[in-house]
Amino acid sequence: MTVETENDQHHLVDLIKRARVVLWDFDGPVCRLFAGHSADGVASDLVSWLEGRGLHGLLTDPERESLDPQVVLRAVDRRHPGSDLAAELEERLTQEELRAASSAMPTPYADPLIRTWSAVGSRLAIATNNSPRVVRKYLESRGLVGCFAPHIYGRTEELSHLKPDPHCLNRALNAMGAAPADALMIGDTPSDHEAAVRAGVPFLGYANNPRKAKILREAGADTVVESLERVLEPLRG
Repeated sequence: MTVETENDQHHLVDLIKRARVVLWDFDGPVCRLFAGHSADGVASDLVSWLEGRGLHGLLTDPERESLDPQVVLRAVDRRHPGSDLAAELEERLTQEELRAASSAMPTPYADPLIRTWSAVGSRLAIATNNSPRVVRKYLESRGLVGCFAPHIYGRTEELSHLKPDPHCLNRALNAMGAAPADALMIGDTPSDHEAAVRAGVPFLGYANNPRKAKILREAGADTVVESLERVLEPLRG
């Protein structure tokens, strides 16, 4: 459900008030990482790099045409887990993400929401499939790293730990000594929702358009907001 009715708003406020720890996905809720550096182009470059090494047959046609760099990376790791090839591809993706961070676009209301949530005493962490180096670069550019550090948990060499595996959420909870029920995950994809469910963490969906909201609701998300202003208002109140 999008947060529209009075009952929905009460449920949203309850989620916010109960959260002692807030786990944020990065690309989407915090910023649009590839706003000025096309993710489609990055995926195509990774595919071309693989083909240049004679590995055209490593990907299926849907994977090759997905235009999602994470799909390409996961596919290679599934077929060659823990390999030098997967590690090299992951580093190439990290370098592209670092370039993208320079032109990333802040999600509307994300910056003031992060600062306000931190100021009222909640502890914040990042739980993402992006490189933690990229997250830190972006947060430093916005003067926000102090709201999260040292709790930035992103992609590691163990690519099987990417969401929907709850590994990065569990790392954050363990490091912060927080019970899952005292936390809240903010994410914008079905894999974020699944990771939260598997970690036992309440979930708040963020969708910047009705299509994405529908996808999240169909994945089982009970509460979805289409603007982070809806989250900021109760905190300020």
